[in-house]
Amino acid sequence: MSKRDYYEVLGVEKNASTQEIKKSYRKLALKFHPDKNPDNKEAEDKFKEAAEAYEVLSNDEKKAKYDRFGHSGMGGAGGFGGGGGGMNMDDIFSQFGDIFGGGGGGFGGFGGGGGGRGRRVNRGSNIRVRVKMTLKDIVNGVEKKIKVKKYVACTPCSGSGAEGGSDGFNTCDTCKGAGQVNRVTNTFLGQMQTSSTCPTCGGDGKIITNKCNSCHGDGIIKDDETIEIKIPAGVEGGMQLSVNGKGNMGARGGVSGDLIVQIEEEEHEELKRDGNNILYDLYISLPDAILGKEITVPTVNAKAKIKIEAGTQGGKVLRLRSKGIPEVNGYRTGDQMINVNVWTPQNLTKEEKAMVEKLRDSENFVPQPTSQDKGFFERMKDYFR
Repeated sequence: MSKRDYYEVLGVEKNASTQEIKKSYRKLALKFHPDKNPDNKEAEDKFKEAAEAYEVLSNDEKKAKYDRFGHSGMGGAGGFGGGGGGMNMDDIFSQFGDIFGGGGGGFGGFGGGGGGRGRRVNRGSNIRVRVKMTLKDIVNGVEKKIKVKKYVACTPCSGSGAEGGSDGFNTCDTCKGAGQVNRVTNTFLGQMQTSSTCPTCGGDGKIITNKCNSCHGDGIIKDDETIEIKIPAGVEGGMQLSVNGKGNMGARGGVSGDLIVQIEEEEHEELKRDGNNILYDLYISLPDAILGKEITVPTVNAKAKIKIEAGTQGGKVLRLRSKGIPEVNGYRTGDQMINVNVWTPQNLTKEEKAMVEKLRDSENFVPQPTSQDKGFFERMKDYFR
């Protein structure tokens, strides 16, 4: 059976905010939560489907791919492997701990304590880095290698936190390995069973009997890692990209957080960015404006030759189509706009002044604008169109 559209699953519009997406997912998650719908396969499938949709739409990078290519663009990267049927409840509860109250299944005990599902899975924190991008990087896209200091799995104990690996643990006596303890409360509606994280083992379900000397029981140590990230063309300053699983590793065999990459734009010496267009101020001499000339101008990737027509007026805007910046999530590429300025000399010799004086009252040097000679406001209208 073909997958439903993720926006349809969560009941939100394509332009919905992150908060709206999260609010809608939380509502569905609470409605179809397995503790509230025991032994209900349909509710469980809907619960997984909503988690898969949220996992993609709440991530800027995955959402952008999905908006562009749909389910085919996920390539198994979204939704815990790209299929609701292959999802694991432990994955869902650990990934969305902020929604389910801290990483456990502790929903509130609708007919069951959650059993082994409540065992905590530690999730590492995210790492934020800033990456500087030149205008050329932004136009073409780029792969960058960045070195970050982060928590990684401790090698001597293989990330378990125990000296000797799996042999260094005992099952927690309090929760019997479940990671949660259940409590029954009498209310005016009857008995209600609630679940909470085991206070003895902290939700791990086991106790370390002999802590690793290298990591002191945490299972993680600080180390340098070089990470290669691919930044698509069209990004802009302030935009954030998320690289899944490249953040700090969670303690004692937990899952890794994400690497959050914030884009910073470096200014170009000659070119300016305006949305997806690139602006360039060209200055030409009065003789070149009168007689016309072929001139070379810079673009992001190379030089381009343009023709200045005879009689060109200052303020004319020339357009180099598709020489701008691609849309990060689309197929359109902006243009390069060349604003022509006629340079007026300020320091003339006596001979030069005499030459210009002869031309002052010449009929062809007296301004005679026509309807085709657009003023500033008309040029601005054309530019924004």
